[in-house]
Amino acid sequence: MPSSFHSDPLHGASDDEFPDRTPDWNDEASRRRFLRLMGASIALAGSACTKQPKETIVPYVRQPEQFLPGQPLFYASAMTVAGIATGVLVESHLGRPTKIEGNPDHPASLGATNAMMQASILTLYDPDRSQTVKRNGEISTWGSFLTALVPVREAAANKKGAGLCVLTGSFSSPSLAAQIQDFKTAFPEAKWHQWEPCGRHAERAGAIAAFGQPWNTVYRFDRADRIVSLDADFLDSTTPGHLKYTRDYTARRRGAAENASAEPPRMYVVESTPSITGGMAEHRFSLRAADVEGFAASLARELGLNVPGGASTDAVRAIAKDLMSHRGSSIVIPGQFQPPRVHAIAHLINQSLGNVGQTLYYTDSVEADPVDDVASLTELVTNMRAGMVDTLFILGGNPVYDAPADVAFLDALQKVKFRTHLGLFEDETAAWCHWHVPQAHYLESWGDTRAWDGTTSIVQPLISPIYDGKTASEVLSVVLADAFPNQADRSAHDTVRAFWENQHKGKDFTGFWQTSLHDGVIAGTQFPAKTPPAARVPEPSAPAPSRSDVEITFRPDPTVGDGSLSNNAWLQELPKPQNKMTWDNAIWISPITAEQMRIALGDLVELTVMGRTIRG
Repeated sequence: MPSSFHSDPLHGASDDEFPDRTPDWNDEASRRRFLRLMGASIALAGSACTKQPKETIVPYVRQPEQFLPGQPLFYASAMTVAGIATGVLVESHLGRPTKIEGNPDHPASLGATNAMMQASILTLYDPDRSQTVKRNGEISTWGSFLTALVPVREAAANKKGAGLCVLTGSFSSPSLAAQIQDFKTAFPEAKWHQWEPCGRHAERAGAIAAFGQPWNTVYRFDRADRIVSLDADFLDSTTPGHLKYTRDYTARRRGAAENASAEPPRMYVVESTPSITGGMAEHRFSLRAADVEGFAASLARELGLNVPGGASTDAVRAIAKDLMSHRGSSIVIPGQFQPPRVHAIAHLINQSLGNVGQTLYYTDSVEADPVDDVASLTELVTNMRAGMVDTLFILGGNPVYDAPADVAFLDALQKVKFRTHLGLFEDETAAWCHWHVPQAHYLESWGDTRAWDGTTSIVQPLISPIYDGKTASEVLSVVLADAFPNQADRSAHDTVRAFWENQHKGKDFTGFWQTSLHDGVIAGTQFPAKTPPAARVPEPSAPAPSRSDVEITFRPDPTVGDGSLSNNAWLQELPKPQNKMTWDNAIWISPITAEQMRIALGDLVELTVMGRTIRG
């Protein structure tokens, strides 16, 4: 759902969702005019910034010296969502990025893209992006921020970092992870917290419950004859690796269609809401999200496993029989938003069917520090509320908007004496921080990041930062300036290059660096397959809810995700995969439930849960 601004004691932001835009754009009838003006702003922004980065970037197809006016160049980079990267090729005209495509050499894209990747070019040129450093809502400078940071660093150093905290989203950047370790070394009493609103929380917890550590699962749908999806929409963009999975699954179906002697794959989908994956299934079963756990448990029992819960049905028995006849060529995949126990059951079933090493394999966690995000955020809020946090750096994200309501992040945040926010937009979190620093878009910054299978890419810019944005790496460099003087003025490019120069074992680092930039992947960085211990399944944590209860599920929006992409006009105008809705929030219910509640299509309703209300 799109984010909305709240009143702000620091600089009095209005309650409008887009407080800085021209007032007549608030008129719903003017939305098309809004899009035309957004399109014009792209041309204006692009024509104003033609300065290339000082560091050398490597084109994917042609070298810079072969540049011809009117002929585009293509550069390899990577886009990261919720800490997981997908390789891209960026088309550039006259030094300005203009189009995003998939990198055919990157295992997560194989030349394909999704809507968010295509639309990310518009975010780069969005005139609503944060354009200046601000202090208490007033325009300031990067130099003033550095000056204000000096006593903060000194005070933190005197207390060994006690009271100093950093909050980030989930990330997989090896170089940024190394900086975080330097941060912990310089300030041993400081805390690093993570919060990713639509992260892989249940997957991580399910792997820990099953194996004792957060193993990462990689699926091979091109080898699967039978697929059971436990509320897992693996063909949708919310699933890491979905472009690879989509290609493998469709190639498997296409191959069977072209070869009369080949057995076509068969997919069973159990889901609570219609999905792209469910639409492709040979057999689809509609269940409440809370009932999927019982379905998974009963399926495990039919396969001879001792897993309590649920009741067997004819459908469950038929699926179990089909899976038994396809040992080693089947996949049971749990949904990203199903509870950890469903994930643990799926791990156990896959092991019992001999699928591990055949249709799926396990690796180390891709994330730099796979922690429980909810517990990490809750710990931070508890410490802020207790007055134990003097300084907080929020490096990306918008926790004032997307933190769980029962955590009460905003109330606790106001107790912190020095709070800084790094972000692309002056959002709700920026409004409540003393300092706001514009963040560099991924198309104008250097970095590194990992795909869902561990493959690492160098993120290289296509254009100099339009608004002099900074990266999390550059902010950490100035935080560490006293403890690591060599990092004080280090650019993101120098940080990434120095890290990989230290990692590289060969003699020709320049050649390695150029090749990695050119290809968009660092050779040999894919994580090796590992064999986990025997999976175990925890006992049910709570009884299944009554069937008379109304179940409410919250999922990321198919186009604007967790709300952070709400300002992207392309994504707002893009119809949802299962319907034609654009722009508006919607509460989706079944026709039978609507009839029982006397709700008609298009009605504006209020949904109240535990004293909190949302309108849709």
